[in-house]
Amino acid sequence: MTEQLSPSEMDTVRYSADGAVATITFDKPERGNAMDQAMQIRYGELLREASADPGVRAVVVTGRGRSFCPGADLGLLEDISVDGAAAPEREGFRDVLAAAYADVPVVAAINGGCAGLGFVIACAADVRFAAAGAKFTTAFARRGLIAEYGVAKLLPELVGRGRALDLLLSGRTFTAEQAYEYGLVQEIVPPEELLPRATAYAAELAIYSAPRSMALIKRQVLRETGLLLEDSAREATALMLDSFSHPELPEGLASWNERRPPDFPPYQGD
Repeated sequence: MTEQLSPSEMDTVRYSADGAVATITFDKPERGNAMDQAMQIRYGELLREASADPGVRAVVVTGRGRSFCPGADLGLLEDISVDGAAAPEREGFRDVLAAAYADVPVVAAINGGCAGLGFVIACAADVRFAAAGAKFTTAFARRGLIAEYGVAKLLPELVGRGRALDLLLSGRTFTAEQAYEYGLVQEIVPPEELLPRATAYAAELAIYSAPRSMALIKRQVLRETGLLLEDSAREATALMLDSFSHPELPEGLASWNERRPPDFPPYQGD
């Protein structure tokens, strides 16, 4: 049974939509957007709702104030008993990794401190933009924890095994500029331009890329990176042949020939 959240708990993660682009904002300024279980649940709920909404074609995730998300609220970690009675739900990773499972592209606009649980959320996004000077750290090893919620798979795929082990084992702080150098983020943007830039990028995806294509490409990347090349190519060929029977291809060709934005149908799932 899904846990019911109070209105005050729901307010710590905000949702807004402007046309086909939705924005999810971590909004707990009194704790610097540090995440408790209610925030984690709400984040997962909102991303799943956005993914299921045919009117939403891209999502931006950001934080209010000076932090993106500095991780789990350490006050809550102190309350977890040795026997794990107060520990998070074992399936809680589905909320933390909701961006990876969403059918819509998710752009992380990392406006400030990004650590621990917040770092995993950023890694699970499809594209990451960061404000110049923003600080990152995995933090886990320095708290006596392990690489949580699948980041031991996500991070090596983003930055390579050696760099991932460096960042995970040391828990050292690094800057947005270093994150760009490592390949973790795709763009560095002045802080005041970060959200407009991320939103503009998401809007471009919403206008020019077919929702069905984006959903299937995300699934391909999740699955095919673990396959042998021949198996990946075989699966991709089957998907390609199937795509010939869907309306996105003729509309994509027509829009190109007519030099106009495409009018792709919403993706309703296969």
